[in-house]
Amino acid sequence: MPINQSLIAELQHEGANTRKMLERIKEDTYSYKPHEKSMTLLKLASHVAEVPGWLEPTIQLDEMDFAKMDYTPPVIQNNKDLLDLFDNSLKIGLEALKKADDANLMETWTAKNNGAVVFAMPRVQVVRSMIMNHLVHHRAQLGVYLRMNDVQLPSIYGPTADEH
Repeated sequence: MPINQSLIAELQHEGANTRKMLERIKEDTYSYKPHEKSMTLLKLASHVAEVPGWLEPTIQLDEMDFAKMDYTPPVIQNNKDLLDLFDNSLKIGLEALKKADDANLMETWTAKNNGAVVFAMPRVQVVRSMIMNHLVHHRAQLGVYLRMNDVQLPSIYGPTADEH
């Protein structure tokens, strides 16, 4: 099996789980922060929604300098905007993975900040650690935010206290 096929299946699975979590967000909790150093719920959810789209530059480029990026945060007014952002991001990520072959995935991808190398590793490792694991990490944080706002959590890897 080509490497990208395994990654596509994983992203589809994690994407479905992530969407279930994003669907539970209540718009009146967008400004919630569990701590003064924490992101707001909306900022965290927007970040989660964008992560799958990172696959496109990861697959298409050999390096990225974060200091040179022209990034504009998405404007989210409501849950429809948030879910549309996620659905589009997931679509972009899946399309990028479909175009990746084993040779591409084994090439080195480099992250830089203002010219300084932050890390360099095989692209497949970037996909697994900086995208897939990153997505799961922040989705778990989002679960805590939702729990703190008395939102019933969906089953992700097994039953929750809310769904059996």
